[in-house]
Amino acid sequence: MTEIYPSIAQCAIVATAFKILLFPAYKSTDFEVHRNWLAITNSLPIWEWYYEKTSEWTLDYPPFFAYFEWSLSQIAKLVDPAMLRVYNLGYDSWQTVYFQRFTVIATELMLVYALQLFVESSHGMSKRAAHAAAISILLSPGLLIIDHIHFQYNGAMYGVLILSLVLARHKSGLLASGFVFAALLCMKHIYLYLAPAYFVYLLRIYCLSPKSIFRIQFLNCLKLGSGILGIFGLAFGPFTIKNQMPQILSRLFPFSRGLCHAYWAPNVWAMYSFVDRVLIFVAPRLGLPVKMEAVNSVTRGLVGDTAFAVLPEITPRICFALTLIFQVIPLVKLFLRPYIQRPNSQSPDWNAFIGAVTLCGYSSFLFGWHVHEKAILLVIIPFSLIALNDRRYLSAFRPLAVSGHVSLFPLLFTPAEFPVKTVYTIFWLVLFLMVFDRTAPASKRPRFFLFDRFTILYITVSIPLIVYSSLLHQIIFGKSYEFLPLMFMSSYSAIGVVGSWIGFMVVYFTS
Repeated sequence: MTEIYPSIAQCAIVATAFKILLFPAYKSTDFEVHRNWLAITNSLPIWEWYYEKTSEWTLDYPPFFAYFEWSLSQIAKLVDPAMLRVYNLGYDSWQTVYFQRFTVIATELMLVYALQLFVESSHGMSKRAAHAAAISILLSPGLLIIDHIHFQYNGAMYGVLILSLVLARHKSGLLASGFVFAALLCMKHIYLYLAPAYFVYLLRIYCLSPKSIFRIQFLNCLKLGSGILGIFGLAFGPFTIKNQMPQILSRLFPFSRGLCHAYWAPNVWAMYSFVDRVLIFVAPRLGLPVKMEAVNSVTRGLVGDTAFAVLPEITPRICFALTLIFQVIPLVKLFLRPYIQRPNSQSPDWNAFIGAVTLCGYSSFLFGWHVHEKAILLVIIPFSLIALNDRRYLSAFRPLAVSGHVSLFPLLFTPAEFPVKTVYTIFWLVLFLMVFDRTAPASKRPRFFLFDRFTILYITVSIPLIVYSSLLHQIIFGKSYEFLPLMFMSSYSAIGVVGSWIGFMVVYFTS
């Protein structure tokens, strides 16, 4: 097949040039978080990494990410040794800023490699669709906003995730896929949200016989289990020997934080909070009690300060139960029907696996406890790999693409970044939704008329909402009712994510 242009490498070069222009842009507290982690891992013995608390931004990622920070610190000390002093809080010399910005771009090569592998593993007409999906991920406004302005290293880690997903495409790569995903969990534990899909898929395809679920392939179980234990041993073993696991776990899973993050993630709890806010005004007329001490909490949505004035409180157990229930539903299908049946053979149903990974991401995002708005990429990026399977998949993907990226806008609240986030995101949405619309093949099953109309209406509403939340509200109300734009944006985005989830659930179970 002839080469498809523009190539991923060409897009990566152009994107890099644009990202370099953003080096002086706004940076969040996450920039200081990672500078502090560079200092901790470089200046202190390994046994003190998870106890150090000079800064409020303590190390709360798994050990492989700490090792990653340590490796970066070996180069950082050649650039500006002052950034590696633990007590040098808030240090941001231009050398430090440019070094940290550059490391995000350099480590994003993992994403470029994984996307290239994804395209090469596709064949025929699906290769062109895979190419379009790969470029959409590479140029994602989500990664641009979160990594290259706000500041994090998501691009590199999503590269590892995509590599793991692509390796699972063929039976020969299943073992390596499991190992790569295990290593990813030891870098950032948020990917635990997707682990149930991996467990079911590897169990059914690699550990159990294709002919019967009651026939166990013991050698495969031994190889997979010992390899994963070895990877976790490399990550956590040294800390286990020193009896530091309770301390590490307390850092990784801080359940003392509140239900909603500082910027309400667009999930079920954002809608729940919105309804509670409305009921504050309606409750007196309905004779419902209002907890006045909770009124300020629901207007601010601060970390650890989420309380409801009218509706019942939500506990971590409720979140866990709902997440588990809605993850199990698609996993049952994956376990019972993991293969594509052909006349003389059968092969792993990779699309069903990616669908299950996506739905696990949906469930965790929609019902999880203290979900970060940035976690929406756990849904968008896996879904992108299969969004062009046919037009029914694309119909479910469209509202997610709009709502997921628009929900990230509150992360960048400075005026200078408003044109960048708005123009870039709108341009990306118009370009790729048009390309996707022309690339996705027709479905063999009927599409949902009402859902298609919902998508069109939903996208239409996004433009005036962005204008109001970003510009008009401040002109009309000044500094009053500061919670309104955030509440409107989160609730609007939550409707899109929930609608997309319901739509994809229908597609998944009828495909």
